Amino acid sequence: MRGTRRELLQVTLGAAAASLAGFARAAESAPAQLRIGFQKAAVNLVVLKQQAALEKRFPASTVKWIEFPAGPQLLEALAVGSLEFGLTGDTPPVFAQAAGKDLRYVGAEPPKPLSSALLVKPDAPLATLADLKGRKVALQKGSSAHYLLVRAVDRAGLQWSDIQPVYLAPSDARAAFERGSVDAWAIWDPYYAAVELDLKPRVLANGRDLSSNNSFYLASRALTEQHPQAVLTLLAELSRADAWVQAHRKEAAQLISDFSGLNLATTHLFISRRPVSPAAPLTPAIVADQQRVADAFARLGLLPQAVRVADIVWSPTSKSL
Repeated sequence: MRGTRRELLQVTLGAAAASLAGFARAAESAPAQLRIGFQKAAVNLVVLKQQAALEKRFPASTVKWIEFPAGPQLLEALAVGSLEFGLTGDTPPVFAQAAGKDLRYVGAEPPKPLSSALLVKPDAPLATLADLKGRKVALQKGSSAHYLLVRAVDRAGLQWSDIQPVYLAPSDARAAFERGSVDAWAIWDPYYAAVELDLKPRVLANGRDLSSNNSFYLASRALTEQHPQAVLTLLAELSRADAWVQAHRKEAAQLISDFSGLNLATTHLFISRRPVSPAAPLTPAIVADQQRVADAFARLGLLPQAVRVADIVWSPTSKSL
């Protein structure tokens, strides 16, 4: 029995030492400043922020959190050196890469096709996607909703020139939708959940069979090259946060509601559409899916140049650690 206790103590001490060594490696590899861009729908990042998890994991770093209304604005900040890390939907990185912005895909979450939709008023005469012809559709340019609308127009057998896109940030788009100055609105959660509860719009289409609605974590080139272990630590912490959300749905909804100012019903609704969402480096399948997004915009002439997504995908190879 004494030997068993000694062995157990050795195992416990060994695990503790390994854990401390992991924390030490993370601290050694962490940048002096870690500025993180996020949006209200960035559940895993919001959980980490509210739990002060990264401040504990990177004690030698100054961690700053900066909120953005949408992905294009976030990636612009990342490109000009105002951020090191952030989360967006599928389309913003495509536009950023096409514009020559220096950034890297470092992680992805599983698809969330039900978390974005093309909405019309309950009494609108639009019944099918083909009815979008000649209509004004509000959307954030360069957002995941942009790709959803591109796919919807294509599915309807229409040309992009057949509709009238009205490029507005989410808050302005909602106001235009409520006034009736646009006929439809392409939007994502939690804005989608909020208007769904408030106005009871009809869903003309969601991402199912149109868009995977992938979410991507992006980082500056400097972070990936100088602090690759920190990138892996970030992905691990994000996955841990997601596991906590899945195990504590009620607490997670309250935490996000308290932080964002969204009412609890809205938070519960948009979380209910969100599948298990760990963060991991991009797989070949996700890269291929993202290339389809880029190619769709290139075919429409909406990008200044075609892009090869794989060119800016970071992978945690042994040489980078």
